[in-house]
Amino acid sequence: MSYPHQAPARRPGVVALATAVLLLMAVVAFAYAVTGLLVLGGTIDRFRAAAAGTTATADQVDGVVALLRASGVLSAVLGVLAALLLAGLAIGLGTGRPGARVATWVICGLGLLCGCCGLALLVGQRAAPLQLGEGEQATEALLALVADAYPTWWIPLNGGLSVGQALGYLVVATLLVLPAANVWFRRRPVAPAGFAPSPHQPTMSPYPPS
Repeated sequence: MSYPHQAPARRPGVVALATAVLLLMAVVAFAYAVTGLLVLGGTIDRFRAAAAGTTATADQVDGVVALLRASGVLSAVLGVLAALLLAGLAIGLGTGRPGARVATWVICGLGLLCGCCGLALLVGQRAAPLQLGEGEQATEALLALVADAYPTWWIPLNGGLSVGQALGYLVVATLLVLPAANVWFRRRPVAPAGFAPSPHQPTMSPYPPS
C-alpha cells in the first residue's frame, strides 16, 4: 500500500540552508549581547571623563549614565531572547513543522523592519544630532558625547549588523518559499514499518466468540 506525500528521506538543501542562516544569526545575536555588556563599563568611564569638561551638573551626568546602563542591559536581554527565538525556529524548521515556517516568516518580516529602522536611526543620528529646547543645553551636550564614548568600531559594527540582519531575514524568507521547502513542510508522517491493514479488512476481536 502506498502513502502519498510521505516525509522525504533527506531534508531539502534550501531548508538546511535556511536553518543554518538562522543558527548563525542566533550566534551573532548572542555574541552582540555579550559584547555590548563588555564595552559598557569602558563607555561609561569615557563618558564621565568627557562630561567633566562640560557645564552639566553631577545629577545630569548620573542621569545619562543611568540611561546608558539601562539601554545596554536592555539591548543585551533582547539580544539573548532573539538568539533563543532564532535557535528555536531553526530547530522547528529542521523537524519540518509547518507552524515553525509560518512563525519564521513573521519574525523575518519584523526583523527586516527592525534592521532597516536601526540603520536609518544610525544614519539619522550622525546626520542630524538631537537638539533640545531652551534650558537643556547641558543635557544636549552630554547626549552628544555618548556616541564618542563608545569604541570607534562600535557604530560601524551596529551599522554592519543592521544590514546583515536585514539580508539574513530576507534570505531565510525567500528560501522557505521555494518549491522544495513546500514539499518538506507538506509531507505526511512516514507510515510505521510492517503491514498496514486495508480499511475494508475486518479486525480480529481480542475476546472469544460467545
